[in-house]
Amino acid sequence: QVHLVESGGGLVQAGGSLRLSCAASGSIRSLNVMGWYRQAPGKERALVASINSDNSVHVPDSMKGQFTISRDNAKNTIYLQMNSLKPEDTAVYYCYAYINYLVKWGQGTQVTVSS
Repeated sequence: QVHLVESGGGLVQAGGSLRLSCAASGSIRSLNVMGWYRQAPGKERALVASINSDNSVHVPDSMKGQFTISRDNAKNTIYLQMNSLKPEDTAVYYCYAYINYLVKWGQGTQVTVSS
């Protein structure tokens, strides 16, 4: 069994910052790409950022400049630093990871940005 546990979501005022964490645990033989998607009400799930085990990063153009992803391989954990948050960043943020060559999703963490 493998698990992904997210933390760090919550309520923040516009302009504020939050840091999300996602830790993988369990019977991990291989841990490759990890990343974050988000899903706002009534919208499709969208990629925020991803990071590979060699720390190579992919951030869609629409997310650049506001989100920074990082990784601690020793802890099997990734982080998403979110700055200058806007109400439109309100969404459920989901962590995912390729563990043992299968994709695993976290339960999601709510981020709410008030105006």
